[in-house]
Amino acid sequence: MRFLCTAVLSLFSIAAMPSFSAGDAQAGRTAYASCSVCHGSNAEGSAALSAPRLTHLEPVYIVAQLQKFKAGIRGGPGSSISAMQMAGMAATLPSEQAIQDVAAYIDTLEAPASLPTLAGDAIVGADYFNQFCGACHGAVAQGITALNSPRLAGGDDWYLAAQIDAFRAGIRGTHAQDRMGKQMRAMAGLLPDNKTVADVVVFIRGITP
Repeated sequence: MRFLCTAVLSLFSIAAMPSFSAGDAQAGRTAYASCSVCHGSNAEGSAALSAPRLTHLEPVYIVAQLQKFKAGIRGGPGSSISAMQMAGMAATLPSEQAIQDVAAYIDTLEAPASLPTLAGDAIVGADYFNQFCGACHGAVAQGITALNSPRLAGGDDWYLAAQIDAFRAGIRGTHAQDRMGKQMRAMAGLLPDNKTVADVVVFIRGITP
């Protein structure tokens, strides 16, 4: 299964790689002002607003997701309320350069990882992670840019669980142009139940970001 994940994503990695260039962090600071209402002044996130921490993510991944939200590939009909809200906010970014600038500014921010909110069996979670997740997201959930796979270590546990659930339920990753989302849906579907999702997330959350 690990080989399958790596092989499939390698086929898509070149075609799906987001356009990316170095942004202007100072310009991004101004554009980020509207983002800070939900994500916080230091991109620390807010569980109450369903807005995840962003500071552990690579700029190229942030750009890719903003592009998807702006294009309607994420946050369209049938998506979660928070995803649809995010699509609306991304639509206010006036240009591709503005997206690059926001990502560059977020890359300058620092915020500690949030406190754990979920309970689970990290040993069981490690086993599932190593079988189905590590080949794409890295052995220590560090992310693999060549596979367009984001860093998971340091992410909010509530958000990771919510996204896995969204993939499993077909709420995320169903758009025809979301190639990586489709692959993630397939892998998330291999987790048999909510308890297993919690176990995997607890394992990831236990990794030092």
